[in-house]
Parts: sequence; C-alpha cells; structure tokens
Amino acid sequence: MKTNLKFILLLFFVVSLFSLAQNNPIKPYGALPTKDQVEWQQLEYYMFIHFGPNTFTNVEWGDGKENPKVFNPSDLDCRQWAATAKAAGMKGIIITAKHHDGFCLWPSKYSTHTVRESPWKDGKGDVLRELSDACREYDLKFGVYLSPWDQNHPAYGTPQYNEIFSNTLDEVLSSYGEVFEQWFDGANGEGHEGKKQVYDWDMFHKTVYRNQPHAVIFSDIGPGCRWMGNERGVAGKTNWSTLNITGFGPGRDAPASEILNTGQQGGEAWVPAETDVSIRPGWFYSPDTDDKVKSVEKLMDIYYTSVGRNSNLLLNVPPDRRGRIHATDSVRLMEFRRAREEAFADNLAIKASLKVSSTRKDTTTTWNKSEAYNILDDSYNTYWTPNENELNPSIEIDLKKIQTFNRLLLQEYIPLGQRVKSFTVKYWDAKKKTWVNLAEETTIGYKRILRFPSVATQKLKIEFNTLACPVISTVAVYDAPELSVAEKVVDDKDRIDVKNWKLLSPQSLESSIVNENDNRYLKIDKATSLIVDLGKAFKFSGFSYTPVAKEQSSNILKYNFYISTDGTKWIKIKDNQIFNNVANNPIKQRVKLTENVEARYIKLEVLETADFGNHYFVAGLDIYK
Repeated sequence: MKTNLKFILLLFFVVSLFSLAQNNPIKPYGALPTKDQVEWQQLEYYMFIHFGPNTFTNVEWGDGKENPKVFNPSDLDCRQWAATAKAAGMKGIIITAKHHDGFCLWPSKYSTHTVRESPWKDGKGDVLRELSDACREYDLKFGVYLSPWDQNHPAYGTPQYNEIFSNTLDEVLSSYGEVFEQWFDGANGEGHEGKKQVYDWDMFHKTVYRNQPHAVIFSDIGPGCRWMGNERGVAGKTNWSTLNITGFGPGRDAPASEILNTGQQGGEAWVPAETDVSIRPGWFYSPDTDDKVKSVEKLMDIYYTSVGRNSNLLLNVPPDRRGRIHATDSVRLMEFRRAREEAFADNLAIKASLKVSSTRKDTTTTWNKSEAYNILDDSYNTYWTPNENELNPSIEIDLKKIQTFNRLLLQEYIPLGQRVKSFTVKYWDAKKKTWVNLAEETTIGYKRILRFPSVATQKLKIEFNTLACPVISTVAVYDAPELSVAEKVVDDKDRIDVKNWKLLSPQSLESSIVNENDNRYLKIDKATSLIVDLGKAFKFSGFSYTPVAKEQSSNILKYNFYISTDGTKWIKIKDNQIFNNVANNPIKQRVKLTENVEARYIKLEVLETADFGNHYFVAGLDIYK
C-alpha cells in the first residue's frame, strides 16, 4: 500500500510539472506576422524586373502615348532571367506587368496598349506566361507589379476606372499560377480632364486575396510589407516591423519617409520593410548605363543595409532590348553571390560554449525549446529565451580560443513578435581583464548583421534591453573578407563644355548657392526660372538635370524647357514634362529631344517640385551634342 501511495504521489508530481509546462507558454508580444509574412521574410532576396516600352525609348516613366510597336525584343528569354536569378541565389522574380504608361506585358482584354498590339511574336506573345512558367521550372517564386496609374487608358480619372483596374488585377492573378507578392506603386498622376483617380484600395486588396489568399501585398503601408522610404537600398539602423497604418494610404497619403524607414515601436500592424533598389542608376535598361552597373562593394553594402537591417532585398535587374539580362549585370550578380558566400562561410561560434543570465523552462518535450544552445543550430524555429520577466538578459559566448572576427549576425523568432529594443555587444580584453564595448545598436527583428573593425578575442557578450523577454533564434560570428569601397564613376562623353557658360537668372548667384556636407547646389525661388547663356550657339540633342541626392526634397518634378538664339524670343520645346521618379530616386535625369536644335540660351521653368515647396534645387545642368 505504501509503495502504491509513493507511485501515485510521484505520478501526480510528474503530471503537475507537465501541466505547469503546458500552461506556461511564451506569450506573444505586440502585433504579429502571419504565416505568409514569416515565409516571405525568410526569402530575404529576390529579383525585380522592369521591362516594357521604356526599355526601348530610354526613359524611366513613359507617358502612355508611345506606339506599342516600340516594344519588340529581338531575343526575349525568360528562362535566361530565371536561370540568372537562381544562380545569383535569389528566391523569386517580380515583374512590372503594367507600369505607369499602361502598357500590359500580357494580352489584356481590358486594354488596347499591350503586347497584342506590338510586333513581338506577331502580337501573340505573353511575357507573364513565359516568366511564370520559367519561375516554376527553376523553383522560383513569381510576383507581379501592377501600377494603378495608367497614362494610356481613357477611363483613368473617371469613376469607372477602379472597376477596370480591379478586373485587370483579377485577370492577371487568376491566370498565371501562384503569386507570392503583389506590388502596388502609389504613383497617382493626372488622367481624364486633368483629374486624379481616387483609388479604391479596399476593392483592390479584396481582388488580390480572392485570387491569391497567400500573397503578400506591398505598398507604402502594406498590408503585407512596406516601402522603406528610399530607393538607395538603405533601411533604417532602427527598423521595427510594426507600423501605425490607420488614417494613412499609399503614395502621398503615406507616413513620412523617415517613419517608413524605421517603422514604429508598438505599431498597430505587422508591416515589415522591403528594400527596392536597382543594380543600375535607373530602373529600366538603357545602353547609357552599361558601364554604370553597381560594383560588388556597393552591392555588399546594400545587402548589409537591407537584409542586415531586418528588411528583404528586392534588387532590380532590367533586361536589355534583346529581352535578356545583360552580361555585365549577370556577371556582377555572380560576383555578388560569391562575396556573400565568402563573408558567411564559417560561423566561428558554432562550437562555442555559452553562459546565459537565465533560461526559461517551457517545454514538455525531452529537449528544452528555450535552451541557450539552440541559438547555434541551423534551425530558425529553435531559440533561447530567458525567464518571463527578465527584460535585460545577456548571453556570453566563449569561442574557446582567440578568434578574429568583424561580423555578428542575430535573429529574433518573429512569430512571437519583435521584442528587442536595443542591445550592446562587448568583447573580453584579456590583457586588461575587462569587457570593452564593441557596438551599441537598437532593433534586431528577423535578421540583423553588424559590421565593425576586426577584433581578436576569445569571449564576447551580448546584453539586451527588451520590451518583453527576448526570443533569440540565432547568434553567429564571422570573419568576412574586407572589400574596398572604390566606386567606378564614368562621366558623359558627349557633354558640351560648360566653361564659357554664364548664369543670367537668378541674377544673385551667391545667395542661391548652398554648401551642405561639402556638396554645392543652387536653391532658387520657384517663381524664378533658370536661364543660362551657353557663350555661343550650339547644336544639341538633349539636356540633363542633376537633382540633389536627397529623397523627397525640393528637386524639380514638373518643368517647361525653352531655347533662344538671342535671349529675348523663346521657343518652348518641352511642355509640362516630368523628371521621372525624382522624388524617390534623385539621379541625373537625361532628356532626349525629338530632334536636334540650335540655340545659345536655354531656360528651365519650374512648375512643381517633389515636395511642393516654394524653392527648387539644381545640383547640375548639362547640354549634349
């Protein structure tokens, strides 16, 4: 009887412990990602394809008036795109199925500005069909960009257009298999009788989810993922995956770019950042940029400021006029992959010993799901977490011998929320027998990679400051090869010499010059046109405007351009034109004239700036032979 009583008491004790563990799970914190958002974040890196009439007209934003016959790739091969993306280590491709010009890369029944009206494949081609098939063949995710702005469709700017666009979405999303991301641009220009369309985003989102329930929707405010505020490839050092979205919308209704860049601590919705950037200066292919493909050094820098800052990287690689990815771009992608693999080839902490401030007991399995050593395994779904109320825990890593390293990779287990507010990294100075600060940073999120000068030590320590007990999935230490930061710069070869130019307006030049961070540019009242005497008459075929390299600043958006032989009588040769995408991608804007002109004087009249301010910025102006 006593033996039975002991057995019963022991059984009761074991069951009690089991129940305690069952009733003590880690509580989720704050806004949480969906399963689809977690899987999306784990893709990390995929390709953007900008392709269409702009590829053949050498502009960034077509105006919808281009003849569809300009679209005629001589050797289009979507399998080459997919093979390149796969070899580059990318996980998917998103294509501009319809850009702002309204041209559809499939034979849409809702438009007359499509591949059907082009000479390519005698009007019987379908780029989306070929690319979606190629993506399936190479085991890549397939995504689509569809711009709501349509400069070609006659219904744009009318109440009927939203239904037409929704039908267009339905057509694409029901015809080409699984779509992992639906990319919405917030651009909203003038349409019918100068009216801007009031987009029905609720209708658009319902159309997406009806056809593609697992698709992640991109826009400035998601709901699936968000734009991070610039097109330079730089996410914020602080980058929360949460954002307040109530009362905001895509485009000009979005939160400030600074907020998009960093997210918001405690934001109401889980809207992680996606970093979109082009491998070339512009988004569409131009032969003028064949020698301006970003270097491996620059691409690695972008990798660290995107994937390394809790953001996915969407790298644009525009096909050329053959319909193939240019050899220069392809080679650079392979070099970029090799550089990443070399940087993260050997985790120096894989056999380290660990000391943690505490470890939570929260599992009913034979192994502890919160055990510290889980941070060193290959599984994202295992992790370490301290006791429930410990908000300032620490991890001490003993590498067992002195190692030299310059990278630290950290991951939070985001299905339970983003919890780390800041953290400090220290290394052990054996000579001084003290801990030395190595880095002080803020957020982690899905992935954070720190770069710092090489340090040699046996031990390092990470101290966390958290909003709730942290759930750390990964800690890894690497010694990455150091790359140079040299960037090749090639000047335009056909630029007219400016040494004899004279600025006639504004007359007070000194008061217009701004010197900011050693960069000089003109700041001019919007009511004052920029007038230049070229010194003598020249024949020229185009001009360029260089904005100040700051997003959402007072760069010129809309303009008129005039020429004159005497400085008195002016001929307008560009009327109400737009410098394409200058708000988000402030690069040199080269404008080709329809025919060569001859003039001694030029005038740039500003109609609107990117920030709608009362001044405009000019960092450079050139005329081309």
